[in-house]
Amino acid sequence: MAKKIAPKTSATKSASAKAADKKIFVLDTSVILYDHQAVKNFQEHDVAIPITVLEELDNFKKGNDTINFEAREFIRFLDKLSGEYTLSDWIPINGRGRGKFKVIMHERGSVDAERVFGERKADHRILNGAIAMRDENPDRKVIMVTKDVNLRLKAKSLDLLAEDYETGKIKNVNDLHTGSTVIENVKQTVIDRIYAEGFVSYEMLFNERPPANHYYVLKNNKAAVLCYFNAANESIERIDKRNAYGIKPRNAEQTFAMHAVLNKNISLVSIQGVAGTGKTLLALAAAMEQKQDYRQIYLARPIIPLSNKDIGFLPGDIKSKVNPYMEPLWDNLKLIQNQWKETDKEYQKITDMVNQEKLVVSPLAYIRGRSLSNIIFIIDEAQNLTPLEVKTIITRAGEGTKVVFTGDIFQIDTPYLDSQSNGLSYLIDRVKDNPMYAHITLEKGERSELANLANTLL
Repeated sequence: MAKKIAPKTSATKSASAKAADKKIFVLDTSVILYDHQAVKNFQEHDVAIPITVLEELDNFKKGNDTINFEAREFIRFLDKLSGEYTLSDWIPINGRGRGKFKVIMHERGSVDAERVFGERKADHRILNGAIAMRDENPDRKVIMVTKDVNLRLKAKSLDLLAEDYETGKIKNVNDLHTGSTVIENVKQTVIDRIYAEGFVSYEMLFNERPPANHYYVLKNNKAAVLCYFNAANESIERIDKRNAYGIKPRNAEQTFAMHAVLNKNISLVSIQGVAGTGKTLLALAAAMEQKQDYRQIYLARPIIPLSNKDIGFLPGDIKSKVNPYMEPLWDNLKLIQNQWKETDKEYQKITDMVNQEKLVVSPLAYIRGRSLSNIIFIIDEAQNLTPLEVKTIITRAGEGTKVVFTGDIFQIDTPYLDSQSNGLSYLIDRVKDNPMYAHITLEKGERSELANLANTLL
């Protein structure tokens, strides 16, 4: 007797349509090294990686940099996720409302990227894996996801949909929190009262409560006063220009930055600005002004070698390898020290601080594992950090520690970050209006008129 076939109901049709609506995102190595939890961030859609990505991650798993940590964590995640499955199966991703995951084992599709681009390389094999996935799933939208701009362009040239990894990305950096505002035509009586009493209630100036630790230049014709919103006291308080270890702010924004680093009630500070605005110098001088209040001052920056190669490729011992990357930090310290003669006690104090490791200048990677309690930790070139790296640094801050990030979000030296996805932009966007945090954007260069000309016109 022939087997009866049940007619398709509207419910089964709806389920089929829903399955077809689920996309397949193919991730490359750059996404995993940026965020080892990336596969969890595609909601109900399915996620796959070509086997070449797994091979590349194997090469990254050794080392102390963040990308090495990301590679190791992702490999552990895969090991835990797979369980009784094989990685060539579609494996349910842990968590409600998430899709499935698999490794693309066969990187041969209808188009051969290696032949098209005339070169055998990992990127082209990854493209082939994405094309093979598209060929196997003609009824579903397959999208390549990569932080590598060039790889996205190659994918699109092969008629393969391609996107950047958007998690943690700021929508519009032009609207990013600047930390300060100039207000014109303020009543003279308000300015006079701030000068006389040192503060006024914020209701005298604003209908709504301002962001915590936001800075203001209040003006009335030629009269002006610098102030900030003290969230603890709910008041607008006056700020005076203050020297720190011989360094004097030259404009309003520099005054604000100096105030933020010197303020004992603010534990987290970010200073953003182009080259020559004095970001690192101000942060270092303000930190040294407070040297008695902290166990140590750490001044660090990430190492971004030429051609994105590890410093192990460079000749010489480890000190000679890293010294060129640390020179800009030493230059700022020397600038502060050279305000005095070598015979002056202030000059000798700085030398003693370095010799006694009260002040440490070091690559960021070499500070991992050290205690971060009761220190001032200044991280220069923070725009070259990922959001996870910034989070990791802050979460390791112990009792009594102040963390200061400085950088220029438009001067990225690593190929997988940009002004919207770097850790400094992420920090400024996410932490604004927190009473423990202050940010200031430095607009005016103070290095020289020639430097200002280059920043403005070139």
